Amino acid sequence: AMIEVLAKLGRGPVFLAGEVLECVITFTNPLSASSTSASSEMLAWASAQIHCQFHASENRVALPPSDGSKHDVQAENETVFVPNRGERGQCILSTPPKILFCDLRLDPGESKSYSYCETLPVDGPPSFRGQSVKYVYKLTIGCQRVNSPIKLLRVPFRVLVLHGLKDYQFPQDEAVAPSNPFLEEEESLKKDSRLADLATELLMVATSRRSLHLYNISNTRGKVGTFCIFKTVYKIGEDVIGTFNFSEGDIPCLQFSVSLQTEESIQEEFQRRRGQPVSFTTHARHQESCLHTAQSSFSLPIPLSSTPGFTTNIVSLKWRLHFEFVTSGESAGTCLVRGSQSEAVTWTGVEQMEVDTFSWDLPIKVLPTNPILASYVSQFSSTNSITI
Repeated sequence: AMIEVLAKLGRGPVFLAGEVLECVITFTNPLSASSTSASSEMLAWASAQIHCQFHASENRVALPPSDGSKHDVQAENETVFVPNRGERGQCILSTPPKILFCDLRLDPGESKSYSYCETLPVDGPPSFRGQSVKYVYKLTIGCQRVNSPIKLLRVPFRVLVLHGLKDYQFPQDEAVAPSNPFLEEEESLKKDSRLADLATELLMVATSRRSLHLYNISNTRGKVGTFCIFKTVYKIGEDVIGTFNFSEGDIPCLQFSVSLQTEESIQEEFQRRRGQPVSFTTHARHQESCLHTAQSSFSLPIPLSSTPGFTTNIVSLKWRLHFEFVTSGESAGTCLVRGSQSEAVTWTGVEQMEVDTFSWDLPIKVLPTNPILASYVSQFSSTNSITI
């Protein structure tokens, strides 16, 4: 005999901190050929809780000893609900557990559904899987059949953090807020949808400001060209577009590459070694040969699955464009060789030439996007299940 437990996140597995997560949990006693009226199943209780697990690389991060390292006698007992039992790392944030039911009897073929709602804490970190640290959010549902150990169903989900949302005060007088009289919504859901709308509006304002940013590209010998970009604040899912003009340069550019990168650095007091290098991750790259090219451009997509920039007490994540240029060490005229003295002239590239290389970094700001949009590419499923 078994009971199926199915957890479904109706809106998808991505949320903004401060939003209400709603999960419908269904318990089913399946009808089988051997079922009789005596095949009823009893569940003693079920409870649900959200928690964030923090895990750090031991050779990069020196963490202070955690309070959780004390031996917990209760945690050894299989009849106690410990949401992060068996999980790696520390539980750095959790919501109060909520009891879904006590003493549930299910006849063969019968199902019962329960709705779990909880506001995601605004002061927590975003979901992040870096080279040095990980922040992972899960909803854990614990349930126990009578005279059996507890079984845990874990529902992983992703949290995006948009700064400034928690400081926004919704009007106390709901009468002044626009509303639809044909829709009867629960107060929490109404506020929740307004929170997502507000976030979308804030993101739109922050990322739609366009102003021309022009940069001169030079090395020690002179000007190579100019670089133009129209904005430096983006949402995940947007494309970073920039253009080059090499026509007014004194030094010929042979090749350039542009990489969209994140820079993950551990705060000084938590570094394993003083002055240890930061970790770079490349998310997109454009490379081009450009000798005798007057103008060129690139478009680099910011993956919807990537983490917007953030800072916690342990780690910070920043975004940048990393440029590398290969320039000629000689004048432009020597980049070509005349192949024949006859009337039909063939110009060919030289086999060897002196080159100089240099790089440049341009910081950019990357913000979250609408969580519904990010749900479309999430690695997490909206539905998770176990049998107990």
